[in-house]
Amino acid sequence: MKRKIIPAALAAAVSVAFAAYSLAACATLKPGDAAPQFTTQASLGGKTYTYSLADELKKGPVVLYFYPAAFTKGCTIEAHEFAEAVDEYKKYGATVIGVSHDNIDTLTKFSVSECRSKFPVAADAESKVIAAYDAGLPMHSSMANRVSYVIAPDGKIIYEYTSLSPEKHVENTLKAVKDWAATHKQP
Repeated sequence: MKRKIIPAALAAAVSVAFAAYSLAACATLKPGDAAPQFTTQASLGGKTYTYSLADELKKGPVVLYFYPAAFTKGCTIEAHEFAEAVDEYKKYGATVIGVSHDNIDTLTKFSVSECRSKFPVAADAESKVIAAYDAGLPMHSSMANRVSYVIAPDGKIIYEYTSLSPEKHVENTLKAVKDWAATHKQP
């Protein structure tokens, strides 16, 4: 009897520990949290430059989305959807930036082909921004999960959405931007 209980108890303990690890690894920043400031290399339309979140927030809200890897199926779908919606975001004073662990050379190509030169994508090869935003994939934290944030000009997160599916990220963040704009009239 004891021999059956010990393996079962051990399996249960491992299962609980793995579940706790998975939940901790999936933690993201929540509305009301301060958005970590960052500066990194980015590319827009094939041109590399230094992107500063603080500078972009001076212009209005920022939609910051993390994605696992350039040129993969889901990330390409998501980039196309954000590119199609950029003009709608601009109506509400918002800008968009995508972040992945890819290097800047890969993102320079991705910015033209998949982002259609509509919005910048930033390189986070050392995963520092991914870590600061708790946006790492469970079990592979250096690689970004598919997480979208909307950050108000005051630097506070006003919306967060996490789903590995590329669907709903644009729809949900655009709604959050519109809701924010309705209560914060632009001059």
